[in-house]
Amino acid sequence: MVLVGIGELLWDLLPSGPHLGGAPANFACIAQMLGGRGVVASRVGDDQLGHNARAELKGRGVDVSFIQTDTERPTGSASATLASDGSAEFGIAQDVAWDYLEWTPGLAKLAAEADAICFGTLAQRSPASRETIRRVLACSRPECLRILDMNLRAPFYGFEILEDSLRLANVLKLNSEELAFVLRASKLPAMAETDAARMMQRLYGFKAVCITRGARGSVIAFADETMVHPGVAVEVVDTVGAGDAFTAALAVQLIAGSAPERVSEAANQMGAWVASQAGAIPAQNNSGWERVRALYGVPERS
Repeated sequence: MVLVGIGELLWDLLPSGPHLGGAPANFACIAQMLGGRGVVASRVGDDQLGHNARAELKGRGVDVSFIQTDTERPTGSASATLASDGSAEFGIAQDVAWDYLEWTPGLAKLAAEADAICFGTLAQRSPASRETIRRVLACSRPECLRILDMNLRAPFYGFEILEDSLRLANVLKLNSEELAFVLRASKLPAMAETDAARMMQRLYGFKAVCITRGARGSVIAFADETMVHPGVAVEVVDTVGAGDAFTAALAVQLIAGSAPERVSEAANQMGAWVASQAGAIPAQNNSGWERVRALYGVPERS
């Protein structure tokens, strides 16, 4: 399985120290941990943070051959403040390398090979990266999962970018806090999460619509049924990257054609495990990984 995270690559500056992050990188790393070929398509500066990002991703087995080098702009970073519940507020640096992701023939080839491409709204804040991301999606195969992971970060989003992104995707993932904005963008009234997931799935014809709800689990609406998961009880260290881990496990199971119950359980287990660890990309030898990997690793294709 080839699973591509395209967009921002940055360092989360957490109280516990710097942690490599950005939703696309988190997605690719977890996909790699689950046995797929995780690929990051992004851009870093010709600086120490950029060199460190490449080295860390490569050390985790992730394909870094589509990470470009920008000689004029720095590698991205985000200062993070953690609340008592482990949630984070980010201050994201602007005019950084990943804002200038360039189109290349190699990206076209990667898109044609991909089983899943995960993209968001944050990396589309600049015209250059926005255009590249959309060209990559246009080059993907019809069966490729084009996963829109909202990742709304004020003030870097608006209705126009969201509306365009919804049309480009065939899987939607968002959290409960982002739901109200998405409903307004889709010209839908406020409604319960389960009803909203079903409505969005029918409206756009998505393969799946996933609403994550933190400790309360998730709602995933498929074409024929809706799975409501109560969540997995863990001691939360921080929630950074938990949603990206959810998305990676979701993608792996959807590619394999797993039953909806397994898709839901695997995604929630992975999200909970990451929330129980420090940083968005925990080490594989940390507590609980072997259990999660054994139960919900890459399945055989159906």
